[in-house]
Amino acid sequence: MKRCEWCNLSEEDKKYLLSDTKYWTVYLADEQDYIGRCIIVLKRHCGSLPELKDDEWMELFLLIKKYEKCIKTVFNAEHCNWSCLMNSFYKSPEPCPHIHIHARPRYKNPVVINGNTYLDNNFGHHYSSGRTEQMCSKEDIQTIYGLLKKWLNS
Repeated sequence: MKRCEWCNLSEEDKKYLLSDTKYWTVYLADEQDYIGRCIIVLKRHCGSLPELKDDEWMELFLLIKKYEKCIKTVFNAEHCNWSCLMNSFYKSPEPCPHIHIHARPRYKNPVVINGNTYLDNNFGHHYSSGRTEQMCSKEDIQTIYGLLKKWLNS
């Protein structure tokens, strides 16, 4: 689909590819406002959850289980917030939605990466979109990526 952002990712967009399955790809989000924040993207173009096929649902379920175990093991996350809002697609006069799921790990305790401490100051409350007070450095993002990729592909 020519107009779809997710169907036309550049190699730069794919630099944080964590996992690639039959139906889904998992990317570490460029913005690490929540440590380990990821995006799970359906490989085929599909605009709504009810259009998912049974095999896609099952694989998504297994990916969610695996990712939550990973993020709890690697960074001691308490739980994850999952969202499939798709609102940004509808800002366009010609919407072209593509199923993708955001995973935002939540932390009761501080996370330390390369000596830098990250806090989830709103733990126990809804996540904040576009949170910028604790963005990670490029070095910390590379560390997060390496640790998650190693665990997910072991």
